[in-house]
Amino acid sequence: MSFTTVLTFPRREKAAERSHTTSLAPDDARRLTALAGRAPRDVHADLGTTFQGLRSDQLDRLREEFGPNRIRRDGPPPAFIQLLKAFTNPFVLILVFLCVVMFATDVLWADDGPSYDGIVLVGSMVLVSVLLRFWQEHRSGRAVAALEKMVTVTATTTRRLDGKVVSGEIPIDELLPGDVVSLAAGDMIPADVRVVRATHLQVNQSMLSGESAPVEKTAAAIHGADARRILDADNLAFMGTSVVSGSATAVVVNTGRRTYFGAMAKCLDNSRPDTEFDVGVRKVSYLLIRLMVVMVPAVFVINGLTKDWSQALLFGVATAVGLTPEMLPLIVTATLAKGALHMSRHKVIVRRLGAIQNFGAMDVLCTDKTGTLTEDRIALADHLDPVGQRSRSTLRLATVNAHFQTGLRNSIDEAVLAAAGKPLSEWIGRNHRLVDEIPFDFTRRRMSVVVEDGGLDLLVTKGAVEEVLALCDSVLANDRTRELNATSRSEIEELVARLNGEGKRVLALARKHVRVNGEGRRDYTSVDESGLTLVGFLTFLDPPKASASSAVAALQAHGTAVKVITGDNELVTEAVCRKAGIEVGTVVDGDRVDRSSDVELAALVGETAVFVKIDPTQKARIVRSLKQCGNTVGFLGDGVNDAPALHAADVGISVDSAADIARESADIVLLEKDLGVLEHGVLEGRRTFGNMLKYVKMTASSNFGNVFTVLVASAMLPFLPMIPLVLLVQNLVYDLAMLALPWDRVDREFLTRPRKWETRSLARYIVSFGPISSIFDIATFALMWFVFAANAPEHAALFQSGWFVESLLTQTLIVHVIRTRRVPFLQSRASVPLLVTTALACVFGLMLPFTGLGGSLGLIPLPWSYFPWLIGILAAYCATTQIAKMLFIRRGWM
Repeated sequence: MSFTTVLTFPRREKAAERSHTTSLAPDDARRLTALAGRAPRDVHADLGTTFQGLRSDQLDRLREEFGPNRIRRDGPPPAFIQLLKAFTNPFVLILVFLCVVMFATDVLWADDGPSYDGIVLVGSMVLVSVLLRFWQEHRSGRAVAALEKMVTVTATTTRRLDGKVVSGEIPIDELLPGDVVSLAAGDMIPADVRVVRATHLQVNQSMLSGESAPVEKTAAAIHGADARRILDADNLAFMGTSVVSGSATAVVVNTGRRTYFGAMAKCLDNSRPDTEFDVGVRKVSYLLIRLMVVMVPAVFVINGLTKDWSQALLFGVATAVGLTPEMLPLIVTATLAKGALHMSRHKVIVRRLGAIQNFGAMDVLCTDKTGTLTEDRIALADHLDPVGQRSRSTLRLATVNAHFQTGLRNSIDEAVLAAAGKPLSEWIGRNHRLVDEIPFDFTRRRMSVVVEDGGLDLLVTKGAVEEVLALCDSVLANDRTRELNATSRSEIEELVARLNGEGKRVLALARKHVRVNGEGRRDYTSVDESGLTLVGFLTFLDPPKASASSAVAALQAHGTAVKVITGDNELVTEAVCRKAGIEVGTVVDGDRVDRSSDVELAALVGETAVFVKIDPTQKARIVRSLKQCGNTVGFLGDGVNDAPALHAADVGISVDSAADIARESADIVLLEKDLGVLEHGVLEGRRTFGNMLKYVKMTASSNFGNVFTVLVASAMLPFLPMIPLVLLVQNLVYDLAMLALPWDRVDREFLTRPRKWETRSLARYIVSFGPISSIFDIATFALMWFVFAANAPEHAALFQSGWFVESLLTQTLIVHVIRTRRVPFLQSRASVPLLVTTALACVFGLMLPFTGLGGSLGLIPLPWSYFPWLIGILAAYCATTQIAKMLFIRRGWM
């Protein structure tokens, strides 16, 4: 079989156990397990094919039944349809409705000619909001498309066409269940297949299982195969995996979306679940909508009954816009973009802006062990004799074994050679010559090399402890050989158990000298691996990162719990987690996850920090369960087997060296796989959210106060309290000043714990601070009515000018009080950009009534005697708000 492209998964060594639970549909899983239990000669008959492949008359029927061998049959909806769906947000629909009303009042029914100012303002906000949502939802289709591109193009197939047996390459899309395919070293598996002939076949299925070591595949029937542990079936191979060595003939069982690989892609094809950020924004929108539903009709009716209905309608629309934080999309985008830029300087690349807030709100981080807590490299921890003492002889013989082996050299051999160093390896190469090799296989679980050693042949065997120990009848300790009896065997088993308990992988090393009889080639087989002398043990460890413990401690100090979800075994994982400062507690494995109901799992995930022997679907289920418990969940992964969990998390985190589909499914990509890098991202996410929350709190409470004031004024005044267009200008000037919020400082105490959208707290904030502004607005009304005699329709312009200046200045200056829990200016000062923009907004508000632009809007110059009163009102308002804020904090509401 040949392919025009290859999978783009990086070759990463990762100590892991094999996957346990399939993500396949039940029927597809049963189909595979049933065929796994059949003898090779019966597989063809069960699939309706022959040893020579499918017949011509079967092809059309199978194509119609199963379709093409593709991951996804239907493409994503057209971009135009996705764009239309972006308008379904209720917040957007209300703004669109207001645009329509404004078009009717300002253009169609305008007495003084059409005006497009308000329409352009609100319409721009609608456009930005829609485009942002469209871009975010468009990513789901791109993730699936990236998965499709990984799959190779052609496969070598045998078919019986028109009575003739034809073997050749066909496009992978055309493979059908029952096709007979040939596999060789370097090939990718084109579908889920049943192996019917195998010669030393070894398959790398790490992209599905997370296990780096190749898996041996055979043709023998497996009785009692478990559909929940489908990847463990040794006579089945799966789409997207690769042949490391050997050759085979296999029959296609499942194709396209029915494959294990396709089942993983199917979960990505669904729309991404709402994240905590999405839910929070929606709750805020609904809160503001409820306020509008109550306030706007009341303003309209009151003004309509007491004044002109057309003016009342226009004023009602302006009030609705005033209550809506229409700059929210721009503020959010600018804040997130600034956060993304800052995070990029700390090796954190943001692929989806909305994930930044989720990053800051993240209170649970789920991560793999390998490469995150560890260095992601196998290192030789020690070379010991049978009694546990470090032995140079053990290292020398291990180097002989690794140096001369000609098979697939894995990370263990590389670790031995690295520990031995170049001088020792070169010395061994000069003083020994390879005689023969007995390659590794998964039945023997060992490999041996035979080299010349003086006048003798030296056989050196390395492998699993129990397998090698069973072949030994003596041990070498303290340069003396003694019999391997029951006592010494028990001592050795205790030593190995202790080493395993330290989280180390242990291999045994044994030797035997063979006397040479005659010249010529000497052939050795596994029969010669007997009567061995145990030389010692090699212990291997994926070293913990030096920064792991400090990074975990920093994340925990900032309120983010770290949970480890790995495919590795319990002992190794426990040892690494303890060194990283993670309190292990009870360890839960994949089998227990499978046995747990949703309710049981919800209780389990809350109290468990370490999960072992976990497969892709179990990872995603754990993440979803954590989310259902109210957590904001981040998941850090880098393989195809991590894609479902990345997709399910509030914030998916991957690395730049990850598999393509993992990067495409992620919201955040790290340029360095290190939890220390994550800490910077978490803090920046909280800083970003803090600035966004400032805008919502300030604007919503201020606008609520303004609307409450408008209700009072509408009922008491014989004229409109403010010109509708001036109300829109005031809103615009304030919002433009707030565009500097992304560059504002955030109090250190705000960064100490995860921050989420809390609609109840926000509502309490609005109804507490909004009326305070109304009190001072009404005080301004009294000032203009009684002191400046603006108490008749002919003096409406003076009244409206006075309230405009006071309203804009109080709304702008109060930003400095609300933006911090501390005393403004004394204990906390805004950033320079925010100081500048708010100052400019205040200057604009003070000057507008004195300009020609203000006159064209209906404003008039204010008397100089007005400004001392204004200063008093501003000072009293700021002091009152500061006192209210302190009470709010004392009650724990802020």
